[in-house]
Amino acid sequence: MVVSFINAFLSYLLLFAIIVVLVIIACVLGVTLRRKKDAQAAVSAAAGDASEKGNGSAG
Repeated sequence: MVVSFINAFLSYLLLFAIIVVLVIIACVLGVTLRRKKDAQAAVSAAAGDASEKGNGSAG
């Protein structure tokens, strides 16, 4: 009976560890993709600001 409890416990512990690893991977991937998107947005915003300043319009 104790062996069956330990077996079940370790099985659920392994499942929990796998879920935790997947959550960590998802978080790291999300942060990485968001930073990449923000960097691209900053570059395009900087390019847009430069073109607005150089077009000669008063405003």
